[in-house]
Amino acid sequence: MAIYEDNEYEIDYESRIVSTDYSKAEDGNTEPGLRPKTLDDYIGQDKVKENLRIYIEAAKQRGEVLDHVLLYGPPGLGKTTLAGIIANELGVNIRVTSGPAIEKGGDLVALLTNLGENDILFIDEIHRLPKTIEEILYPAMEDYTVDLIIGKGPAARSIPLSLNKFTLVGATTRAGQIATPLRDRFGVVLKLDLYTPEELATSVKRSAEILNIPIDEYGAKEIASRSRGTPRIANRLLKRVRDFAEVKGKGTIDREIADYALSKLEIDKLGLDAVDRRMLEVIIKYYGGGPVGLETLAATVGEESVTIEDVYEPYLMQIGFLSRTPRGRSVTKLAYEHLGIPFVQSASEQVGIFTEE
Repeated sequence: MAIYEDNEYEIDYESRIVSTDYSKAEDGNTEPGLRPKTLDDYIGQDKVKENLRIYIEAAKQRGEVLDHVLLYGPPGLGKTTLAGIIANELGVNIRVTSGPAIEKGGDLVALLTNLGENDILFIDEIHRLPKTIEEILYPAMEDYTVDLIIGKGPAARSIPLSLNKFTLVGATTRAGQIATPLRDRFGVVLKLDLYTPEELATSVKRSAEILNIPIDEYGAKEIASRSRGTPRIANRLLKRVRDFAEVKGKGTIDREIADYALSKLEIDKLGLDAVDRRMLEVIIKYYGGGPVGLETLAATVGEESVTIEDVYEPYLMQIGFLSRTPRGRSVTKLAYEHLGIPFVQSASEQVGIFTEE
């Protein structure tokens, strides 16, 4: 477990309540499922829903299989949920797997041959598919056939195997890392964007109704405003605020109890938690606000560089608190103001000293 310690802090970087990482414990194992089942219940992403509704209806009218669909965008926005909705709207079955889980060609062939007519194969983190697996997918996506290799060495022979027509739904947070030949085989490419506070407030009220917890408009808005534009985080915060409302409040989530609970969870008005603030303070305290190289920053906070890039930086950059330049990472004036620290231009920026990236 990655923990950073000094005289002021001891932070567990893997247990953040504002993490966008998915946990099966949050998918209705102990609570009624919060995932919507239809496009009508799915809140937000209006352009995506509008186009998807047309594609699904057209495929149903023609009696054809839906074209392959690629969903991309930041984690926690509902790509997996949307794949399930597509299957429900089409009235077909869905098989769920992920890129890292498919290690051998036989694993993929087994999945493909077990699909029924017009079924959906959902591959999460499709950008992490091994290259050899991608080669098997190409004829499966285009011609609904797969080559089965029998034997080894000179005696090996390839037998083409026909598949039922199916729809591949791929999800990724890194569309740029998908090989071009694979990306070009998706007929429908949809980008999911971060949610607005208004959309998230509607989502929070829907989830509160399912969880049977009273909530007013102001309580929903307070949770939504601190959820970093991500429904997964909003639902997680809602469950924790519910605990405070039942134990410390009157059983109803209003603005006062929501603010109290989220303050106890160290989540501020912009959705930053102790880890985010620590990241910014490290750059300010030890590196004069930056720029500082990624590897140096990773060593200082005790995290892997890829985790900093994928988990911590995106939201800080979206709200204008962190900038990424060829010289490294720098904290902006907005971040200084939010943290209540006097802004001083870094010496490296004044004299043009370059730091490692």
